[in-house]
Amino acid sequence: MPGPTVDLNLLRVFVAVYESRSLTIAARRLYVTQPAVSQALARLRRELDDPLFERDGRLMRPTPLAESVFPGFRDAIEGIDRTIDAVHGFDPSSSRRLFRIALSELGEIGWLPAILSAIRSRAPHMRLEVVPIQVDALSDWLSRGTVDLAITTASVPGRFVRSQLKSQPYAVVMSASHPLAEGTLDLDAYVSAAHATVSGDSGAPMLAAAERRAGIVVEPEVALRHITALPPVLAASRDLIATAPDTIAQGWASTWPLVVRPLPFEMPPVGVFLYRRSTTQHTAALDWLYDTVARAVAGSSGQFFVIHGDAFAEAPRS
Repeated sequence: MPGPTVDLNLLRVFVAVYESRSLTIAARRLYVTQPAVSQALARLRRELDDPLFERDGRLMRPTPLAESVFPGFRDAIEGIDRTIDAVHGFDPSSSRRLFRIALSELGEIGWLPAILSAIRSRAPHMRLEVVPIQVDALSDWLSRGTVDLAITTASVPGRFVRSQLKSQPYAVVMSASHPLAEGTLDLDAYVSAAHATVSGDSGAPMLAAAERRAGIVVEPEVALRHITALPPVLAASRDLIATAPDTIAQGWASTWPLVVRPLPFEMPPVGVFLYRRSTTQHTAALDWLYDTVARAVAGSSGQFFVIHGDAFAEAPRS
């Protein structure tokens, strides 16, 4: 006798709710109404004789049975979708899907032009939304499908597919009129100087770890919110220094009156990684987007020179 059968659409609803922890987000992902999701979930609950999810505030928490069956259901849905995609193929030229990518302010300035150019050259109707990166939230965002991709130097906990795009050394940058702009920048001078930092710099933990290994602790005197403010602040100050990615600092120094000096201690280059969400929807489109973004960023030197200092250099000095 044939065994019990379950409607494939019920499994799609289950996987979407499990991944998003939300009936509303699952409905949006599946292009159906929230009542339709609730009805499908009720049917699957009867089929499996288990509540599957229990409401916890605004979230839907999976039951132990849901936890146990999710991997098999997810793999089954993903396998079916990939098989269908292999038959029909994904045509980027006709895609109108919306994808979200999490970028830092610096990433948006440096990498977004190359990303948009690569996407729009083959997928002119595809829509892209840039989400300001929140490193502490990335694991949750990628797990639930809140964002599709993220570019960061941070190590994101979880079992996510990722690829390294860049390996970025750091250097010290300061005004050309800073006393440390000439001569030797040793460890004592580095520690004694007034430091400026940018909040949200995802490379900051790696820098702090390198400073600890060197036996020093640096307390910044100026903390800025935006990376775009750093070059003019340094150029206008004779006492501030900052530690930043060296290629970006060199780009600033080409138009701002800034000097870039090597770090006086060892710091391994910081990796820049591209992460992709672990949810199952639009697998073929996500494959294409992931590969396209990875090639675009890896092949670009970045557009960081757009934070230029021509106006500063031409302005009269008081």
